[in-house]
Order: sequence, then structure tokens, then C-alpha cells
Amino acid sequence: MFEEFSLTPEWALSVRTLIALTLVSTVCSVIGCLVILRRMSFLADALAHSMLAGVVGGYLIMKLVFGVEASAPGMLLGALIAGFLTVATIGFITRVSRIKQDTAIGIMYTGIFALGGFFASYKPLSQHIQVDLYHFVVGSVLSVTDTDMWMLVGVTIIVLASVVFFFRQLKLTSFDPVMAAAIGIPVVALDYLLTACASLVVVSGVTIVGVVLVVALVITPAASAYLLQDRLHRMMWVAVLFGIVSSWIGYGLAAFAGVAPGPAIVIVNTAAFILTLTLSPRYGLIADWWRRRKTVPQIMTEDVLLVAFRAKPALATRQAMLEAIGGSAGQLRKTLKLLQDKRWLEPFDGRWQLTEEGNMEAQRLLRAHRLWETYLDQVGMPAERVHETAERLEHVHDESAVDYLDDKLGHPLVDPHGSEIPEDVQRLQSGEGIKLSFLREGYRVQVVRLLPCESRTSKITQGLVLSVGSRTDDHEHWRVCTEDQTWFDLDHKAADSVEVRVVGYLRPSS
Repeated sequence: MFEEFSLTPEWALSVRTLIALTLVSTVCSVIGCLVILRRMSFLADALAHSMLAGVVGGYLIMKLVFGVEASAPGMLLGALIAGFLTVATIGFITRVSRIKQDTAIGIMYTGIFALGGFFASYKPLSQHIQVDLYHFVVGSVLSVTDTDMWMLVGVTIIVLASVVFFFRQLKLTSFDPVMAAAIGIPVVALDYLLTACASLVVVSGVTIVGVVLVVALVITPAASAYLLQDRLHRMMWVAVLFGIVSSWIGYGLAAFAGVAPGPAIVIVNTAAFILTLTLSPRYGLIADWWRRRKTVPQIMTEDVLLVAFRAKPALATRQAMLEAIGGSAGQLRKTLKLLQDKRWLEPFDGRWQLTEEGNMEAQRLLRAHRLWETYLDQVGMPAERVHETAERLEHVHDESAVDYLDDKLGHPLVDPHGSEIPEDVQRLQSGEGIKLSFLREGYRVQVVRLLPCESRTSKITQGLVLSVGSRTDDHEHWRVCTEDQTWFDLDHKAADSVEVRVVGYLRPSS
């Protein structure tokens, strides 16, 4: 069939080989993208190793049951059955035991591979089995027959048609299987479909590069594409390009060096991956190094802010900042530039001072630090570890966690060292509603919302204007005053149930 393309026998061989490599590289790369997105790389390895048992079983069934020599379709069927049994066994072990999937894969693929080797070497049966184990391991692209070619064409059509037809469903189940199941997509059926396609691809690839190296043909081009593209359809196109070009170059290298094509193809694919890993503009090693070189660590910037805040009214010097962050002069220079670009810090007379925005950010950090110190002290952490631990926790950017901590501690005014805990300045200046419990003495507020609370006095109504007084001696009650100078106390729950908007600041100077 394929000889009609040739002018010479050597050219016929080359055309057949290149067509076979193109077909196998295409289907392996397409399925490989779905495999690595679903983290099924080890499963592909298991399928590849189970092929030996399937091929041996195909030989024995065709010879002993039907009395004929095994053909490519018979071996394909045996390999597919072995692949499905492997996947089903792995799934069963994972579901009914504590064994994780990776462990189950390691157990089953070696066991099934060994089973195939056992029957292939068992003398009463080995006479009926004609498996060239060397070619089975490293492949034999130069001996691809017309039957093999037609099998490759059929596998390519079936696999690509399945991926195209079910692309949206496969895409969704790969990225978010829970949502896919929630909207009615048959996730389990699609998993079986992908397993079937992967089995067909692995079987077809065994002829070209062998059972051991076919996994590389499935995984490596897709992994290279994964470093270059974030969209699945583009990733597949790039993976196919990587697979085909690497296969052709590997074949040419094998012809030039006089070595087996299978290992040469995989070596070129691996080299392409390493090159991509190094040079990828977004996820490559060089790009990552450059980003880290230009990036200023968050902790460093926040430490500089706190140094500037604590230096008031004196201005912070470079030396003081350098001693605080413990870094190099170059790191400090980048940090100061970043903070200046953010308009949090500005130079003044050879030193540095906080802007209004920088002052708010520094107070936010200091509030988090002292609340964490208070919490750690209350739970019994040794005093010598409280400050160090709080310094790490203060850099966690989760305002809801800090607010929860503040609320559960009863909105403390001072930390265990007697230092004042700053207010939530950012929320106060936002103009949005805030719980009365967050406020300190001196604020004039208007009630905007009331939540159900049994302990709250009926004197507080929506729209009422209140002045916030000092806490009681036990710090567990909030004193408020109406415009007619009526004073009353609110407990923590009652203060939490009153949402107010700040309309003035009347804190007396003392």
C-alpha cells in the first residue's frame, strides 16, 4: 500500500517511518495533555507495562483457542483488555483500602508486567509466543508493516474524533470534576473514555518506541507545551508540534548515529523539554530567576514600613532600616524604590518618612502583630517565643482572620507588654459601616443597622447619634452616650449587634 509513494525501497522505508512517527506523535501528544492535566502520568506508565501481559495473552488465546497465529488486531485486543484490567484493579484497590493511587499503580503495573514475562518465558507456553522482547522494550520503527500502519491510522482517527467530539466535557472534567458532575456531565464515563483512548495510544506507540519509552512520548511533549500555554486547545497544538518535530529529529539522529530510533526519539523529546523548562518566557527557570531577582519580598517591605512607623517623630535612616531587615544594601534600595512607587514612603532631608497611606498600612501591620501577641500569650506560649512568632504571623494578609482574632479576644486595648493596639484605621477611614465594638473612646457615630440581640437596650434605635466613651474597668463593656447626655453600657454581644457609621471624632486630648 505505502510503497506507491516511493521511488526506491529506501525511500519507501523513510516515508512509512515518517508517517508512522507523525501519527503516533500526534495522538500521544493530544492524549498526553489530558493525562498530565489530570495527573495520570503514572497511570500511562502502568498501561504501558501491562501491554506485555496483553500481547502474551493475545498470542496464547489466538493460538490455543482459535488455532491461528496472532495478528496485530489480536494483540491490540489483548493489550486493551490488559490495560482495562490494570486500571480497574488500581481503582478497586484505591476505593476499598487505605492504599493511595500511586502505591496501587506501582504494585499493579509491576505485577502485571511480571505476569507477562512469566508466561513468555514458561517453556510449555513460550513455544506458542513469538514476542521479540528487545523490540518490545525499545521499539522497531523500521519494521512497521502495512497492517501496523492501518492500525495506527485507525487509532489516530478514533482518538482524535473522541477528543474533538467530547472536548468541552473532557476540558471541564480535567479542570473541575466536581462542577462537571454537578451540572450533569458523566464524569465516570469520560474517565473510561480517556482510559480507552490512552490504552489505544500506548499500544500504538509500543510499535514505534517500545513499551518502556512510549510513556515519554505521551508525557514529554505535553509537559513542554504545558510550560508554554495556559489554554488547553493551544497546549494540544504545541504538544503535537513538539512531538512530531522531536520524533523526526530523533529518527534522523538514529539514522546518523546507527542506534535504535526509539531511545533517540525520547532523548530529543527530553532535550526539548529541558530547553523549554529553561527558556519558557513565563514558567522557565531563567524567567523565574529574573522575577525573583526583581521581586522584593513582602516581609522586607513590611519590616521597612514598621521601622519608619516606630521611628516617629524622628525620621528613619537607611542604617536603621538595614539593621532591621537584615538584608543587603541592594535589597534595601529596591525595597525603598518599591515603597516610594506605592506612595507609602517618601524621602525627606536624607531620611525617610511615611505618607498618609504608608502610615495606615504600618498601623495595620502593627495591629496584627500586637493582636497575635495577645492571642499567643493567652494560649500559653512561652514569653520568649511570643514576639518572634507574632512577627511571622503579622505578614499573613488575611484581614478577616485578624478581625476574627480581635473579636474573640474581646477587642483588647493593649498587648501583653502594655503597648497600645492600634485601631483598624483603614476601616474607620473607609466611611463604611463598622461594628460599635471596634470603636474606642472619642468617636461620634450614627446607628445604621441593628442586629437581633437580647442584651441590647431598647434605647438604641436606627438613626440614633451616639458618642463612644471609655471602656469599663473590666474592659468588657462599652459606654455610650446619646445627644441628651444619657449614658448606658453595652456588653460585647450588644456592641457587636450595633452597626454604625463614624460622623465625627471627639476624643479629648489628655
